[in-house]
Amino acid sequence: QLQLVESGGGLVQPGGSLRLSCAASGFTLDYYAIGWFRQAPGKEREGVSCISSSGGSTNYADSVKGRFTISRDNAKKMVYLQMNSLKPEDTGIYSCAATRSPSTTYAPLRVYRYDVWGQGTQVTVSS
Repeated sequence: QLQLVESGGGLVQPGGSLRLSCAASGFTLDYYAIGWFRQAPGKEREGVSCISSSGGSTNYADSVKGRFTISRDNAKKMVYLQMNSLKPEDTGIYSCAATRSPSTTYAPLRVYRYDVWGQGTQVTVSS
């Protein structure tokens, strides 16, 4: 059974950092692009960042460029999202998702491209 489990969320002050982790099980991570998405209260889910199956291609939303870094370790079946210089508008439920990749550079940032989702982890940025 394909499964993704997020961890690492929490409460942090503006300007602080968090590192989110996404653990995969039940499938070979090497063949999947992984994306991180977030949903704030009353808003639609939006793409934050994604990484291709090989790790060679990444994509970021304009709002997080220069602050967030996505990475992966296929041997450990893990994907990470390092979030620095956090802002209150980064608050939301962060979920990771997987999509089978047609190529090693495939890294879409659209919600509808993904079909395996984790349950999400809450990130709150507040003083």
